[in-house]
Amino acid sequence: MDIQEKDDCNVALKLFRFEEKHEEDATSDAPSLTVSVPEILDPQYGMYVWPCAVVLAQYVWMHRDHVHGKTVLELGAGVSLPGIVAAKCGANLVLSDSAELPHCLDNCRRTCEANELCSVPVVGITWGRIAPELLLLPPLDFILGSDVFYEPKDFEDILVTVSFLLRRNPEAQFWTAYQERSSDWSIEALLHKWNLTCTDVPLENFHADKQHLASSALPGTHTIQMMIVCLKDTTSR
Repeated sequence: MDIQEKDDCNVALKLFRFEEKHEEDATSDAPSLTVSVPEILDPQYGMYVWPCAVVLAQYVWMHRDHVHGKTVLELGAGVSLPGIVAAKCGANLVLSDSAELPHCLDNCRRTCEANELCSVPVVGITWGRIAPELLLLPPLDFILGSDVFYEPKDFEDILVTVSFLLRRNPEAQFWTAYQERSSDWSIEALLHKWNLTCTDVPLENFHADKQHLASSALPGTHTIQMMIVCLKDTTSR
């Protein structure tokens, strides 16, 4: 992973390279994609690329034919790596983060600028709230969420928002990667409550079962899970 520091704005620019196959097996003419992600170095922001973002971005890359020409929303985007990969693969992208965290929304815009995607809309969406920004979203095909299941107190708010979006877009899917931090938490009851179902996706299915992805040292030794969430009464595509 290449890192370029810009001391004048306290930003480190990281480059992630996605390739068709395992990096050690990729040929020079294999499809590839490089994404630039500016990270805020100030510790109060914590806007870094976390392991789940690289895993979810890898899933998007390996399913780029699915997202091409589709409308994709990333929730809690932060550094926006999965969403930017989707946009680079031809998706119509909308980025979002909490309306209460303007610095996170600014970071989404900064990542768009770094990847020459300045026309990508960035909207404030606070989980659990049915705000005008949520109602004004275009019809969606895919929703992305990287490590959104971080704080248990937020789990239901996240699924309230996801459920609302899936009811408005019954054929859509929610793609999410999360890090196992405790064996005690589960979203199974909340999925049932909000009429949602999930399918686990083995990491080896999309070449993410390794410690290094996209020319980076992530996800390292962290245990990451990938799942697809749909409405219970919707046939998975």
